[in-house]
Amino acid sequence: MKYELYKSPAWQCFYSLVFTVGVMIAPLPTAAQTAGVPAQPKIVDQDIWEISRGGQLYDDWMAVLDAEPPNGSHPAYPKEGKKKGRTTWRCKECHGWDYMGEDGAYRKGAHYTGIKGVRNAAGKDVEEIVKIITDKTHGYTSVMIRPLAMRKLAIFIGRGQVGMDQYIDRSTNKARGNAARGALFFQTVCAICHGYDGSKMISRSDTALAVFGDRGYLGTIAHNNPWEVLHKIRNGQPGVGMVALRVLTIQDQTDVLAYVQTLRKMRE
Repeated sequence: MKYELYKSPAWQCFYSLVFTVGVMIAPLPTAAQTAGVPAQPKIVDQDIWEISRGGQLYDDWMAVLDAEPPNGSHPAYPKEGKKKGRTTWRCKECHGWDYMGEDGAYRKGAHYTGIKGVRNAAGKDVEEIVKIITDKTHGYTSVMIRPLAMRKLAIFIGRGQVGMDQYIDRSTNKARGNAARGALFFQTVCAICHGYDGSKMISRSDTALAVFGDRGYLGTIAHNNPWEVLHKIRNGQPGVGMVALRVLTIQDQTDVLAYVQTLRKMRE
């Protein structure tokens, strides 16, 4: 049983990421070596786990916490909106994958709500954001989202989101990245679960199909909704063993997205 566990896709993905990142990190210098050398800027946020977990909660807190969805649609979800029930309780459904709400990709179409995004919450104090999440408008309680999980969600909103227009051309949906560099990461980390051509998706379980549907290859999703794919590259997929690539730089992550956009987009 132990041997089979280590052969699982999630473990294989973990091993590949450790190897890929490991070759990028030099040994820590000694005190003598660093004497008189200016301090290097911090590259990785020390709360990286909380941030990436919070990004998954923003995506679908019910899948992360294995929680039953609240009854009915969210009270604040507009009546003219086209969604109902469970999906209206996901943060991303109103605020968008690009965190811009009505000013971003959800400014029109099936996901339009007229609700603003969360970009203005970037940089705010965690406790202040928790108060907003639990206010009368949002209505999330500690029974729905446990306090520690609520804090992770707030940390992501305050410190984990990015201005996606810097990395994705909104007029063309194309990533502002180097696909050749992105291929190096995808083929040594992501391909173990998703396949070399993006035709395999670890989230295609019975539960995931019931909730998200089968949307085809990764190339299709990356072409149609690059903001969602970049969010998941950075934070992982809720409810499954997908590795979050937040340890890479945002440009590295954008390079991965650029490569995924080159993969085939249709099923045969």
